[in-house]
Amino acid sequence: QVQLVESGGGLVQAGGSLRLSCAASGRGFSRYTMGWFRQAPGKEREFVARIWWSSGSTFYADSVKGRFTISRDNTKNTAYLQMNSLKPEDTAVYYCNLDAVGLTYWGQGTQVTVSS
Repeated sequence: QVQLVESGGGLVQAGGSLRLSCAASGRGFSRYTMGWFRQAPGKEREFVARIWWSSGSTFYADSVKGRFTISRDNTKNTAYLQMNSLKPEDTAVYYCNLDAVGLTYWGQGTQVTVSS
């Protein structure tokens, strides 16, 4: 089993920044990716960003490209999402995700609220 624990959410004004963290524990995998998704009230969960753990390659949704940065710390088994130039439409519950060998794990989510 894998446990994912997110932290770092909160309330911020438009134009501000937040950094989310996702700490992974449990069984290890040789190849996996970690990503961030978000779900706003009344909307479907949507992809935000993904990082390939071994190579560090990244991929972003168009809506956050240039504003958000996903990174990882191998020593801490932790992924981060640095969010800059936040907009009210970024308000959502943000979920961490780990994909490995056909298995998918989710964190409990952390609320991000951007006020205008």
